[in-house]
Amino acid sequence: MKTLAIMTALLFGGTVFAQDLAESQVPSVVLNTFKKEFPKASDVEWEKQGETYNVDFEIGFFTNYEAWFDGNGKMIKHSEEISEGDLPQTVKNTIKTQYADYKIDDAEKWTTNGQETFLVEIEKGNEEKHLEFDGAGKILNTK
Repeated sequence: MKTLAIMTALLFGGTVFAQDLAESQVPSVVLNTFKKEFPKASDVEWEKQGETYNVDFEIGFFTNYEAWFDGNGKMIKHSEEISEGDLPQTVKNTIKTQYADYKIDDAEKWTTNGQETFLVEIEKGNEEKHLEFDGAGKILNTK
């Protein structure tokens, strides 16, 4: 999963320096939006990256989530760790067709401005590939 997180950072953020924050340092408008969107969040950790507030958290048994908010409390994007079974069939079909010798190792669903994409780490022996898909199974990015 750590490899997928690194891939995610490279795809969506480039190099960003973050500052850990106590919840008391997060603006109330950001906290209110977060708590409304994710009322069952636990193990919450906040960071500030430039003008953006980033929060890592869990819901349920070890299901990892991450969300980004602007200073006005608007959620910019969020991600959640998903199982292979939760991937759209179109994504699984593309992997089966184009990467038949690989197995799915990790997957995340990203939502940005209402648009869903899926980041999938696939493996074959010691070889790893990181793929970004749209919901129709089209590959958007490969690393």
